Amino acid sequence: EGNAKKEGSLIQTAYELGVPIFCPAFVDSSAGFGLVKHQKERAAAGQPYMMLDAIADFRELTDIKIAAGTTGLFMVGGGVPKNFAQDTVVCAEILGIEADMHKYAVQITVADVRDGACSSSTLKEAASWGKVSTTYEQMVFAEATTVVPLIGSDAYHRGAWKGRAPRRWQSLFETK
Repeated sequence: EGNAKKEGSLIQTAYELGVPIFCPAFVDSSAGFGLVKHQKERAAAGQPYMMLDAIADFRELTDIKIAAGTTGLFMVGGGVPKNFAQDTVVCAEILGIEADMHKYAVQITVADVRDGACSSSTLKEAASWGKVSTTYEQMVFAEATTVVPLIGSDAYHRGAWKGRAPRRWQSLFETK
């Protein structure tokens, strides 16, 4: 034990570092059934119940995009989470705020567009909507569990992160 650092979960580490976590399709899961049951039962009993606010999540992620300026996306898989992150540029513009496209984008997926998978949208398609720059984008057609550890290990060992100050994006939403 001694000076050994105890490792926590990814969720715990994100919390400790002030990194918000968004899960835009959370109710599209078995947990969603439990939340519906929770709301119905608590409402029937006249008790408070849990409420998820997907609109606030989208607004907050857009606020992070606006505050960050130059951004990049590292997407594992696709679907709703991919579009949720990419669409922050469009949402900012709808709010009347000029936001640069995501400068960097990597998507790791086994899906392709032939059968409507990959949300029928590669990163080049996202560029046509003004979401992602095609200067530094890469589609990686591979199974995520085989390549994400390699990419993560490479990024960690290159060490560029060591000189960066933590961003603590959660602080944008804390009331004073």
